[in-house]
Amino acid sequence: MTPPIIVVTGMPFEARIARGNGVLVVCAQNDTLAADLEVAMARDGARGLVSFGTAGGLIPGMKPGQWVIAHKVLDMPQQAREYVAAIGWADALRRAMPGALRADLAGVTAPVVNADDKAALLRESGAAAADMESHIVARVAQAHGLPFVAARVVIDPAERSLPPAALAGLRSDGSTDILGVLRSLAVNPLQLPALLRVGKDASLARQSMRHGRQIVALKLGDGFGAVAAGI
Repeated sequence: MTPPIIVVTGMPFEARIARGNGVLVVCAQNDTLAADLEVAMARDGARGLVSFGTAGGLIPGMKPGQWVIAHKVLDMPQQAREYVAAIGWADALRRAMPGALRADLAGVTAPVVNADDKAALLRESGAAAADMESHIVARVAQAHGLPFVAARVVIDPAERSLPPAALAGLRSDGSTDILGVLRSLAVNPLQLPALLRVGKDASLARQSMRHGRQIVALKLGDGFGAVAAGI
């Protein structure tokens, strides 16, 4: 049987969008992702890896729902080591998504939630967006001699800082903690407008991901013989 392309996400809602017939999804936080990915590859094999999900915007003016197709992934925990995405895969996705930006992604170990910190990371890396999984995907792909591509949707713009309630509502496994959100709002109700804006941004990102999922499936499936019809 032909080995699958493995799609990697960090959040449960990203995995729910990615799942489908013929695609293997690994969803894990970045502290366990490499090990979980190795287990999946040892069990099922892999013909390539896809980092799929959301990212924080670093370039001012980028809107929620904007796709970024990585040219390079910069591994910031390892002194911004560079990994070049599979050119054929990245070019095919970029052509199929006219509004997508072909640019670098910065891989980080923790969410970049403050606007000043996003600006600092932009100055340091020159990347368009940041996420917590793509650099690990790139490391594992290189270690095994596999192609990889990173396709990420901006979920929060560079100009905005996330309110505390947004972080309070995020469990360590990436799932949502509603009680955490409510406790944070009880302490500071004035953050409610910012939290509602975060929810609207997340909705736009989800819509974009659902549409982009079909494009990734078409281009990696038909163009490269991948069994990724459900991405």
